[in-house]
Amino acid sequence: VFIRELIETLLLTFFIFFLVNSLVGRYRIDGSSMNPTLQDGEYLIVNNLSYYLGEPERGDIIVFHHPTSDLNLIKRVIGLPGDNIVIENGVVTVNGIALDEPYILAPPTYRGQWTVPEGEYFVLGDNRNSSSDSHTWSFLPEENIVGKALFIYWPFSKWGEVPHYELNLE
Repeated sequence: VFIRELIETLLLTFFIFFLVNSLVGRYRIDGSSMNPTLQDGEYLIVNNLSYYLGEPERGDIIVFHHPTSDLNLIKRVIGLPGDNIVIENGVVTVNGIALDEPYILAPPTYRGQWTVPEGEYFVLGDNRNSSSDSHTWSFLPEENIVGKALFIYWPFSKWGEVPHYELNLE
């Protein structure tokens, strides 16, 4: 009886462990591309089911597989499929509306114009001038998205929800 209960307990423990790991992931911030919102060395909880149940929204901070390398990165969603993005004179506009971006320290010094294809997204790091993102490597395919960043769990001094800013175009 003891052996049977032990085996059942271990199987249940492994099942719960694998279930939790498929629902949520952990991600370590590596670099300064999301400063000041997220800092180098912080650890996050990522909801891996977010976009099975819905679509990314402008302003979401997402973890994804880089389109041309084996890296996982984290950036903010700026443009949705069909959006027209213009970056000029330090201002990011989406469909002709300038974004209010209180989370950036310095405006972008680069410029460009993009129309986001269906099934793809335009993502930027909050540290606009020190980020490899859609302005350098183009669009992010939807299938590369891992999940939505939810919670900072390390360091404890930063414990809490990942800051979210809605990028409304109304």
